[in-house]
Amino acid sequence: MVLINGFLNLVAPPTTFLTLLFFLPPYAVFKYFFSVFRSFFAEYLAGNVVLITGASSGIGEHLAYEYASHGACLALAARRVDRLEQVAQAARELGAPDVIIIAADVSKIDDCKRMVDHTVGHFGRLDHLVNNAGIGSVCMFEEVDDMEAFRSLMETNFWGMVYTTRFAVPHLRNSQGRVVVISSGASWFPMPRSSFYNASNLGITCLSDISPASY
Repeated sequence: MVLINGFLNLVAPPTTFLTLLFFLPPYAVFKYFFSVFRSFFAEYLAGNVVLITGASSGIGEHLAYEYASHGACLALAARRVDRLEQVAQAARELGAPDVIIIAADVSKIDDCKRMVDHTVGHFGRLDHLVNNAGIGSVCMFEEVDDMEAFRSLMETNFWGMVYTTRFAVPHLRNSQGRVVVISSGASWFPMPRSSFYNASNLGITCLSDISPASY
């Protein structure tokens, strides 16, 4: 082991340096031209209506800020109204012309329909649906005694996206809008102790294959 460590200490630093030396310049050039290319095809978001689930924290919160900085109108949905109010205020300061908050639990089909209806009722349209709401679970499959305890995981991570997308599809068809699905690498590379979470994300990946043509 000492011999191996000594060998790695001797070889790894110069190898890493040379790799970075040859990799970074072409990567920087690629990033530059890719950003220029994307600028020609960037979607104009100002005035678009975006519904984001799970918008009270994490990825959903920061997506709200990103859309707001491009001038999009936002409908922010989550269970924690106090946090939603804070995110909504920050989004307004970043440039969102209009922001509404909707207290909703995506595991409940009635809530999913209500938040889509509320969004369209307020703004008159829907351009982007961002399916972001999700919860996690870590346990060994054989250690689970009460399988019903994991029903909420599937209801939120999978069915919550299915419900919301189904109710949003007619409005997205009218606006030629988009369905954005926030998934996880667990759908392609399942991790240990995450059996139920992996399964819920596999379904999400299938849902992300929906295209405007399939509306």
